[in-house]
Amino acid sequence: MALRVFKTGLEVSETELFDRIKRGDEKALEVIYKKYYRMMTKLVVTNSGTEEEARDVYQDALVVFWQKARSGNLVLTSKMSTYIYSVCQNLWRKELDRKKRLSNEEKDSAESMDFDSPEREKIIAKCLDQLGDTCRKVLMYYYFDEMSMQDIADKLGFANTDTAKTKKYKCKQKLDELVKAQYSERDFLD
Repeated sequence: MALRVFKTGLEVSETELFDRIKRGDEKALEVIYKKYYRMMTKLVVTNSGTEEEARDVYQDALVVFWQKARSGNLVLTSKMSTYIYSVCQNLWRKELDRKKRLSNEEKDSAESMDFDSPEREKIIAKCLDQLGDTCRKVLMYYYFDEMSMQDIADKLGFANTDTAKTKKYKCKQKLDELVKAQYSERDFLD
């Protein structure tokens, strides 16, 4: 497949274009950017993304493509567009996963312990005392001290924030089970 390249109007093959990119020819990269822009951004926009997110993902994909081509570590076994498309797909999937995690964190932080009355507070406090030391600390730091997951991980010596999140989730489940096992809904009604 031939691509129109540069102002000279010369037709250059994809192989030649790729060779120029490997040599650091930024004009060749501009040609690719314009040539595949619609196809690559459509991928993101049709999969819950905005035009701006699509542009960012495409630019990031081209940076990956450029760096791999320049390093000499990229051997194209398909068309350039196919390779760049797969990079865009992977980057967008990662971004969607990140957005999903953030959304879940927001839901978790929006969820709070319900202390509308002194009775409820006593019930939760009794059940918290029945948890292990680590669980109690995680929940206290998160819900009462409003510490970030990073701060909790640091303070309790967890490997990372994911470990802290998992621990908080499991501890919250244990607390919920304790409350449900020991108290009825009537105890929570005013």
